[in-house]
Amino acid sequence: MDVTKHSQKNEKAEQEIVFITGIGTEVGKTVCSAILTKYFNAEYWKPVQSGDLDFSDSMKIKSWAGEETICHPETYRLKLAASPHQSAGEEGITIDLNNFKLPETHNNVIVEGAGGLMVPLNDEDLIIDLIKKLNVPVALVVKNYLGCINHTLLSLTALKQKKVKLKYIVLNGNFPPDTERIILKNIQPETKTIRIPFLSEITNENIENAAKQLEKI
Repeated sequence: MDVTKHSQKNEKAEQEIVFITGIGTEVGKTVCSAILTKYFNAEYWKPVQSGDLDFSDSMKIKSWAGEETICHPETYRLKLAASPHQSAGEEGITIDLNNFKLPETHNNVIVEGAGGLMVPLNDEDLIIDLIKKLNVPVALVVKNYLGCINHTLLSLTALKQKKVKLKYIVLNGNFPPDTERIILKNIQPETKTIRIPFLSEITNENIENAAKQLEKI
């Protein structure tokens, strides 16, 4: 048996499932999800959609990554654009972690959370608890702004405390060297860095080009 070829075949067949979360809101999780969905030729799943049901994140992924992209139905679709626990409460719903199940597929899957790690789903559970239940590694999206180092290090601490694997740190856009250095100094050696270029306009073509520009992950 050719061990090298056998191991390469197994490596190629390994399924990539990653949970996209961010250091806060409006850091570009959905854009990064679209690029990574394209890069990994993956399917997409948004467990909880809060608000914007007429142009949900799943719809954005279809628009940006291509209509052929498989987007699995959200477990919860909530009308109010707010924290999921509040949105659900407005509709008399209590979000139950037991209702979340990863899509059944052999393909790669990009899972996108809502807001950051400590966003409440109900009075007991946070997004990080959902990640823990699904038992998938994380890609943490970071955008440069005043305070991003603090928010990043707090997110890294939370992941470490919950023993959640940080597979990727995603630097979305341009970063001052001093900021990037401190952020990367605080991740584990096994965590890979993904650099997403700044997109002046979000289009299907720009998403595809950004996916092609990514270094081999």
